[in-house]
Amino acid sequence: MTLDPERVADLGPERRRALFERDAGVEAVRGDVRDILSRVRAEGDAALREFAREFDDTDVGNLDVTDEAERAYDNLDEDTRRAIDDAVANVREFHEAQLPEDWREEFDGRELGRRFRPIERAGVYVPGGAAAYPSSAIMGVVPAKVAGVSQVAVATPPADEMNPVTLAAIHAAGADTVYAVGGAQAVGALAYGTETVNSVQLVVGPGNKWVTAAKAEVRGEVEIDFLAGPSEVLVLADDTADPAFVAADALAQAEHDPNASVVVVTDDEDTADAVCEEIDARLAERERADIIEDCLSSDASGVFVARSQSEAVLFAEEYAAEHLSIQAADDEGILDRISNAGSVFLGPYTPVAAGDYATGTNHVLPTNGRAKVTGGLSVDTFLRATTVQRLDRDSLGDIRDTVTTLANAEGLEGHAASVDARFRDE
Repeated sequence: MTLDPERVADLGPERRRALFERDAGVEAVRGDVRDILSRVRAEGDAALREFAREFDDTDVGNLDVTDEAERAYDNLDEDTRRAIDDAVANVREFHEAQLPEDWREEFDGRELGRRFRPIERAGVYVPGGAAAYPSSAIMGVVPAKVAGVSQVAVATPPADEMNPVTLAAIHAAGADTVYAVGGAQAVGALAYGTETVNSVQLVVGPGNKWVTAAKAEVRGEVEIDFLAGPSEVLVLADDTADPAFVAADALAQAEHDPNASVVVVTDDEDTADAVCEEIDARLAERERADIIEDCLSSDASGVFVARSQSEAVLFAEEYAAEHLSIQAADDEGILDRISNAGSVFLGPYTPVAAGDYATGTNHVLPTNGRAKVTGGLSVDTFLRATTVQRLDRDSLGDIRDTVTTLANAEGLEGHAASVDARFRDE
């Protein structure tokens, strides 16, 4: 393929729509997903086994493969087991730093505070299929266990031979139960429960459009983290960026999925040209070259030249990338101007792949522009915050008129009376 830079200023409405209104294809499958969920709810394990034959081309014996995950960890080669353990440790350390402390303070005599408690049961979806994702198991399970969730269940697609590295990672991360169930039916099983699968209160984790559509459908009966589409990266570069590094990050992201979005924006034409040349030169070296080429050829990807760094920053803000790599001399200055990003990678030696596996940050992140309104998976996802308050007679007296006046203004005389009752002796 031959990749050519485009100018940000020349982008027409259709091109901008493809870039900034990225469609995960969820709406197109929601009708079919409703049918799948309905059958899971009505038929339980029988539906899960039938869908495994239909969608995964496998006959499932035991849906519960918790013991198999433990054996996979025990039988793993030493190097891979060490890599998994190191990743788990780094992710745990970062997420432990997120744990909030209960607090109470005095506000003009009113004792007010917050306390934090984990939910009891969480479900984590770990994708399978075209590729194995042990890292997603770590990213989903570890923050839940750090938060204190007592029962963390993982659902991952079945196969005649399930990927041992994924199973090992699920066990190492601390999952309590592992189910061989994939796709929309897995989300339904976690949400509704079956004879084998215990229902949960929250479903998290990335997946394809079927999984995402299922999460959209069950939201309300259970909580979810957010709706995530195909993976995406935006690299914001200036004339100091190494084109080989930028191209390597673009190629890495593109190998995820033909529907992934890969965008490079720079205010330097020579850098844009060099990045395109580097991508073209290195593409054939990649094992997933066909997938990469499909991704980079789509309307949702491209290399773009901005008229200034300010225009490049505005482009990045509008894009609201899942992964934002800033490879520029003043990366901290640019970061100060960025609000919309799932996770930010600063400098030439911070590839997105490092965060995908081992820095410790979470790679389950919002896509399709949702970084404008939400952040990625974290300990907070699994916690409930409860406010606490205590008043004495004097502090209640200080706000008595405020409460009774507003209560009466709303026509809730009983609310006002509940306060006045405390002062009958006056």
